[in-house]
Amino acid sequence: MTHPSPSIRAFFDEPTNTISYLVADPVTRRAAIIDPVLDFDPRSGTVDIRSVDAILAAANEGGLTVEWVLETHAHADHLSGAPYIKSKTGARIGIGVHIKDVQRIFRPVFNAEDLRTDGSDFDRLFADGETFAIGELAVEVLHTPGHTPADLSYKIGDAVFVGDTLFMPDYGTARADFPGGDARQLYGSIQRLLGLPDETRLFMCHDYKAPGREEYAWETTVRAQREHNVHLRGGVTEAAFVAMREARDATLSAPTLLLPSIQVNIRAGRFPRAESNGVHYLQLPVRARAGSEAAIVS
Repeated sequence: MTHPSPSIRAFFDEPTNTISYLVADPVTRRAAIIDPVLDFDPRSGTVDIRSVDAILAAANEGGLTVEWVLETHAHADHLSGAPYIKSKTGARIGIGVHIKDVQRIFRPVFNAEDLRTDGSDFDRLFADGETFAIGELAVEVLHTPGHTPADLSYKIGDAVFVGDTLFMPDYGTARADFPGGDARQLYGSIQRLLGLPDETRLFMCHDYKAPGREEYAWETTVRAQREHNVHLRGGVTEAAFVAMREARDATLSAPTLLLPSIQVNIRAGRFPRAESNGVHYLQLPVRARAGSEAAIVS
């Protein structure tokens, strides 16, 4: 029995360098949205829905019924538009079961007393090897940890949505220095993806235009990654990869939207509950560098 190939449309958000995807079964017109972005201005604390509305408009124009919002992980660089999509379509929000580990890591960081650490903010927690359907499309769940403990890749036909595990071959691989991240796990996850058939299409969650490249790009293949990825080519060993990754990560600054993103995304895109004045607030933990503790003593 042959299975239909997914229809895939990408939506690039340049402020966060994020690619969201509208993936549909061309037979039943059932669809999923992967990694949607909620527009957030950290300077003013305002949110906007233009990015998710553009995806929903495309789904409507195509006669698609959106059944799923699929997160590859709890993102640290953009806020999720999943709740808005759910409110408009009734779609279920899915993520990896190890989101519970991420929630347990970050709950004390933000003193998030309202945060449940059982994953129940999400509608579906996927385990490695699990399958589900988008119309007649079979979706296989691949647990690909390393960037975070909960990262998933979604394999739909000959297409795999890899989240932050890999970038385009000329840019390399994801960082692994966030709490719960692990460069050795990342190496193992990458090798799992590179073990797929050469012609398998891989869709990135981010692109930053490697030096010398003029256009953004987000689709490549297993063969291209294996032969040309600047962090992997030449059959790099696990030890060499880990040494490279850890040294590189030590030079990277935190993403601009790290603190607001994590607080929202571990709640399936839900903001912390409003306070008595009806306003939602995000926490900003303050830490003093060594020798500067006196500056924050009350």
